[in-house]
This record gives sequence, C-alpha cells and structure tokens, in this order.
Amino acid sequence: MIDRYLTPEMKVLWSEASKYRAWLRVELAAMEAQARHGEVPREAFDVLTERAKADPLDDAFAQKVAEIEAVTRHDIVAFTRALTERYGEEARFIHHGLTSTDVVDTAQNLLLDEALGLIEADVRALREVCRTQAAAHKHTPTVGRTHGIHAEPMTFGLKFLNWMATLDRDLERLSAARARIRVVMLSGSVGTYAHVSPRIEEEVAAAWGWQAAPVTNQTLARDRHAEVLSALAILGTTLEKIAVEIRHLQRSEVREAMEPFGKGQTGSSSMPHKKNPILTENVTGFARLLRGFLVTGLENVALWHERDISHSSAERVILPDATAAASYATRRLTGVLRDLVVFPERMLRNLNDLGGLVFSQRVLHALIDEKGLSREAAYDLVQRNALRSWETGEGLRDLLKADADNPLSDAELDAAFDLQWYLRHVDDIYARFGL
Repeated sequence: MIDRYLTPEMKVLWSEASKYRAWLRVELAAMEAQARHGEVPREAFDVLTERAKADPLDDAFAQKVAEIEAVTRHDIVAFTRALTERYGEEARFIHHGLTSTDVVDTAQNLLLDEALGLIEADVRALREVCRTQAAAHKHTPTVGRTHGIHAEPMTFGLKFLNWMATLDRDLERLSAARARIRVVMLSGSVGTYAHVSPRIEEEVAAAWGWQAAPVTNQTLARDRHAEVLSALAILGTTLEKIAVEIRHLQRSEVREAMEPFGKGQTGSSSMPHKKNPILTENVTGFARLLRGFLVTGLENVALWHERDISHSSAERVILPDATAAASYATRRLTGVLRDLVVFPERMLRNLNDLGGLVFSQRVLHALIDEKGLSREAAYDLVQRNALRSWETGEGLRDLLKADADNPLSDAELDAAFDLQWYLRHVDDIYARFGL
C-alpha cells in the first residue's frame, strides 16, 4: 500500500523488519520446544533469545537479507544466513527440521492476527460513532427513500442504527476469520513431520493459545486466507453502503447531510463554491479494492499437489494491502460520521416537498379499515389523486378533500397525515439495542 493510505500501525506491522521479527519469533518458539526435548542445545536457544532482545531485527537487518537474497534467490535461506552474521554461530540450530513455509505461513498468521486486531478496534470505534449519532438523531424526522424516490417518514437516527447493526455482524465475521487464521504449522516439507515431531507444533500452539493445524501439506490451506479476505471484503461493502448514503445526502438537490469541510479546504481548482464528498468517494474506492483482493484470494486456494508458489507473489501484495485498506477506510469513515454536518430543517422540508405523498399508505388503510372500501377501490382513489399531485404540485390532502369519491372526514384526513403516527415505534426499535 502506498504511504498515502497507510495508517501508522499498519505501516510498521507490514514492514520488512516486522516480517523478519515474526519469522524469528516462529523460529525461536520451535527452537525452545526442541530444546526442551533435547533436540537442540538449550544454551544456544538462551544465547539467541538474549541477543534478539538486546539487538532486535531492524531495517538494517532487512537490507542485509535483501543483499543475500539477491544471490541466493531464496528469502528464508537469506534470512537464516543473515541471522548467523548478526547473532553468531548459535544460529545454526535455527530452522532445525523445518521447511520454509512452516516459518513463512505461521509468521504470516501472526501478522494477520495483529492486523485483524487493529481492524476490529477500528470497526468498534466506527460502531461507537454510529451509536452516538443514532442516539442524537433518534427522533429527527426525515424521509425514507426506496429506489431513490420518497417512500415514507422515518428518523435519521434509524440509518445509524442500521449501520451499527451491520457493523456488529462485521465484527462477528472478523472474529471468526481471525480464529481461523490462529493456527501453527510446523510439519516439515510435505506435512509428514519427518524431521520435526508433531509435539513441537503442538507445544508452540499451546504456548500462544492457538491451535495446531490438524493436517497440512507444505502450506496451510488457503481457504483460511480467503475467509479473512472475505470478511474484509464484506466489511468494505458496509463501509461503501454508508459512504454512498452520505454521498447521496450531500447532493445539492438533497443537502440533508454533508462531510465536514475544514477551514482552508478547497473543493475544486476551478469552482470556488464546491464542497465535494471526497472522503466518502475515497471509501467507495477502497471497497472496490477489497472486493478485488478477495477474488485473488479465492484464486489462491487451488494449488498444485502439495504446494506451488503461485499464491506467494499475490499474497505479498493482497494481505498487507487488504488489511491496510480496511483499516484506513474504516478510520476515514469514522471521522466523517463523527463530524458529519446534519441539516434537520432541510430533512423536514424535503419530507414535505411532495405535498404529503409520503402519507398515501395511511390514507389507503383508512379507506379500507374505517370506510369499508375494497383494496382495489381504495388504491385507485388514492393513486388517482397521488398521480395528479405529482403532475400539478397540489397537496395530496387537498386533492383528496376535493374528491367527491373520498369518504374521509377532515379529522380522519388529519389523522392519516400525522407524521408522528409513522414514528410511534421508533423507541421500540431502539430498545432492542439498549438505546
């Protein structure tokens, strides 16, 4: 991911130095278990552990690995040779019985686990903003739209409540995907444990509170990674759903809410009046990326025999970029919703803009329930006047009152056009969320 879209935490997490620290963590965890069983010298493990604490792997080490890899064309070989140069001859006991993918896949899971933890925190922060705005606008009337057309009255807070509920499901999916990736694989060249005992894998997993992969070949099955990318892609659709709504509400013809616009900010190089929804448009773009990453993740599941590396190059891009994109987009949207500019008066004006057409269903039911009309006759009566209202701009209530076929009294029409009647169950919905 380019620096423009990297959060500070993700930039550090997916750095080369961080990757090598994760590799070393796996190597030392395996070595510690092997030392307990006398398979490698305990003294060598203790020396390497102390040296790693005193001199942690950094950017200079990453550069050294790159220099060696330019010759070896193998990153794990370059890594182990660089470790020997840095920490001394005790490093020869590193990687005992393991194959490259044991280290790479297990370490990658460590990084993914941390990345998903950061994203979960970001999503919880966004959820909290939605909760706050839902409470603030619990009784702010606005018009609900279906197909982009005015439907019936609702409250602005219900939009946030819907988003909050969706984010709850996103958190559940992220948690499940995170659990799926919390596995250790230390099974050797084709998953047979020929050169490393299964107990080493089990002890490392137990020490971390993870699971040992029950069966592998030379790689962890990539459906696990596809599940992670799926959870991130679905999160992206949630972010996009919210972003698109804000973009629509900010349109000049609607203008019910808009992104924050900072002092000194400009919207256009040529039109000084412009206030564009650039932040939410940005979020929409990230959602497209997240869906694309999922496609590649699904393609990575089917590998040749016990392993090929067709997935490797793709994962070096999509796993860091997908997690970074999800974190960045979530934080960006959190800022938008936290500082959202809301225009309740405009909402009410838009609600009333069509002369009461949004109350047509209540009139329909009044004609059926209170006056005994057939549904067909009632529908024809209301639709006839509603279509005339569309065409002439006259209010629906006035047209109904003047219609000789309308049996409703003035008081009954008033009741049918009562805004608060439509909102009478809002408190019941909120109670489901403890609000």
